[in-house]
Amino acid sequence: MRSDTHGTTVTSPAPGVIPDTITGPVSDEPPVAAPNTARAREAAAAASGTETRSERFRRMALRGRLHGYAIAAVALVAVLIALAASNTAQVKVNWLIGSSHISLVWLVLVTAIVGWLLGLIASARFNWRTRAPRRQSAARS
Repeated sequence: MRSDTHGTTVTSPAPGVIPDTITGPVSDEPPVAAPNTARAREAAAAASGTETRSERFRRMALRGRLHGYAIAAVALVAVLIALAASNTAQVKVNWLIGSSHISLVWLVLVTAIVGWLLGLIASARFNWRTRAPRRQSAARS
């Protein structure tokens, strides 16, 4: 295994004392400072084992939101199961050409999915139509 450090022997000022070995980086360049970002501060805090009060609060708030999302997802699944169990009756659906009998739960679910997809398409279209104009760069002109 190759090591990126080299040993340098230091003479001890006191006679009869065994000198220590100092290891350092291979290059003589100074170490590069870590960027001052939230992620870098969190990594440094994790490495040193310390955590500020605000970092702990932020971490606990994130954990609380994740627990909230999990509880909401479980509640939504429970409501969907109850909806499916209580709406199994057959209903008559009239189309432009003819009619058919389908289960009410399938009618509700298909309608919800179609509405959701139409909402996504409309949102994307509005976002595309109202976006900020692109700036022309000097290299293009």
